Amino acid sequence: MHAYGAAYDNPDLIVACVVGDGEAETGPLAAAWHSNKFLNPVGDGAVLPILHLNGYKIANPTVLARMSDDELCHLFTGYGYEPFFVEGSDPEDMHQQMAGVFDRTFDIIKNIQQEARASGEATVRPRWPMIILRSPKGWTGPQFVDGQKVEGFWRSHQVPIANARQNPEHMKLLEDWMASYLPADLFDTGGTLKPELQALAPNGDRRMSANPHANGGRLKQDLVLPDIRSHALGVPQPGKAIGQSTKVFGAYLRDVLSLNADARNFRIFGPDETESNRLGDVFEVTDRVWMSEIESYDENLAQDGRVMEVLSEHMCQGWLEGYLLTGRHGLFSCYEAFIHIVDSMFNQHAKWMKVSRDLEWRKPVASLNYLLTSHVWRQDHNGFSHQDPGALSTSSPIRPLTSCAFIFRRMPTPCFGWAIIACSPMIGST
Repeated sequence: MHAYGAAYDNPDLIVACVVGDGEAETGPLAAAWHSNKFLNPVGDGAVLPILHLNGYKIANPTVLARMSDDELCHLFTGYGYEPFFVEGSDPEDMHQQMAGVFDRTFDIIKNIQQEARASGEATVRPRWPMIILRSPKGWTGPQFVDGQKVEGFWRSHQVPIANARQNPEHMKLLEDWMASYLPADLFDTGGTLKPELQALAPNGDRRMSANPHANGGRLKQDLVLPDIRSHALGVPQPGKAIGQSTKVFGAYLRDVLSLNADARNFRIFGPDETESNRLGDVFEVTDRVWMSEIESYDENLAQDGRVMEVLSEHMCQGWLEGYLLTGRHGLFSCYEAFIHIVDSMFNQHAKWMKVSRDLEWRKPVASLNYLLTSHVWRQDHNGFSHQDPGALSTSSPIRPLTSCAFIFRRMPTPCFGWAIIACSPMIGST
């Protein structure tokens, strides 16, 4: 999810995303494979998923690893990918296999993009490549410890040799394991990496940690924001004006999209609720992204759109986080009762924000903005089923710990405008 969020509106970026076979059993990740159906080869970058099947979780085999190559090929072909397999246990052979598959997959990606960009659209939804990598868990580690299988089995998870300090046999296993990497060929007598090996590392922004896409604050451009006064609700007499706060906000977002159309650095994310949440004015200037077939009677669907809708709150959250962390801006609109689904993702993002603020070299990224609707005070229609203000309980403790959470509670239309003003510095910058 985050990898695709990083690729949206980043036409020159290819994001290589390694997916563990344990993590691949989770529901959010199973749904995230559909992200390729929202990737436009004209204006977006590309994601190269690498599904790593090492066979085991903490103490059990993984579902995907026990599937045959034929079954996996059918599964991911059905998801819309073209899978390539890299399999084995000999490191030198595996390196050569991987290099060859990288060359092929990068060529396929470039061909897809060049064809779409030459015509200005994708004539069919692209079948993007992916890599399925099979290698042993605990690869190149000790094969057996105390007579029990370790390499290629779940016992290699985390601490394969547990008692090297007190057990001489364990210490010998550890020494042999470390010596198998031939440290004398890698380091000089002072323990420094040899110059000829240092020279192989990339320089400057080509280093992984220094890549500006990994430090999105370096790339962030502030949004051009409309004058909120142009969206004021006239109140000629007390109690006489009728308005809808999110309807007004939808017109405001429409103008945000228009003012930043050339920059292509703002998107709206949500689980099929943009119209329901009265934000429909945005469709005067944009559409929902849709790379699959579009019927003549469909409304507001296009390959090039600024609204991302999919009925998975996890995907919306992951897309938005990836989009923000690579220097852009966005809004997540969701019914209050269903935002709970991403509580843990919200917490992890807040923790990351807190830690990153203490690192001088990491530049601030834009805020993660939620609009929560159909909330606890709304009793008509489906009020009871959607009655759950618990998102506030999740986010409120975060604020004193991280100074990263700001909450604006339910308010009438005129006050909602004030909230927009208060949020504008966060929406537009950090």
